[in-house]
Amino acid sequence: MGEIEKRKGWMGLLARAPTARLAALWQGFGLEPEHTLLRPPEIGAVMVRGRAGATGAPFNLGEMTVTRCSTRLACGAVGHGYVQGRDKAHARTAALIDALMQTPCADALSAAVLDPLAAELDLTRSRRAARAAATKVDFFTLVRGED
Repeated sequence: MGEIEKRKGWMGLLARAPTARLAALWQGFGLEPEHTLLRPPEIGAVMVRGRAGATGAPFNLGEMTVTRCSTRLACGAVGHGYVQGRDKAHARTAALIDALMQTPCADALSAAVLDPLAAELDLTRSRRAARAAATKVDFFTLVRGED
C-alpha cells in the first residue's frame, strides 16, 4: 500500500471516529506537540453529490456542514483535518494526528490511537451487519408438479 493510500486510510478513520473516543485516546497518548495553526478550525459547508444506482449521472443531493483545520509541527510536518459537523476540537485533533503520522512517532501513535479506533469501527460494523442479517428473509420457489 502506497503512502497516499495509507494517509487516506488514517484521515478517513479520524473523520469517522466518535469525537469523545478520539479525544480520550489522544489524551491517553499524552503528546501535545509544538505546532502552528496554518488554518484554525473553521466551519463551512460542502455540496454532497450522488448518483442513482451508483452509475447514473451525478446530481446535487444537498449541503453538509464540515469543519476543517490545518497545522504545521515544529519539525515542518503539515497535517489536515476534515470532519463532518461543527466540532472544532475534533478537526484540530485530526490535523495534529495527521501531521504526527508523518513523523518518526507514527508507529507509536498508530498503536495508541488509530489501531483501537479501527478495531472499534470494525466491531460496530459487524454488529450492525449481524442485526441486519437477523432480519433477512430468504425467498425461494417451490416447483409445483403442474409444469
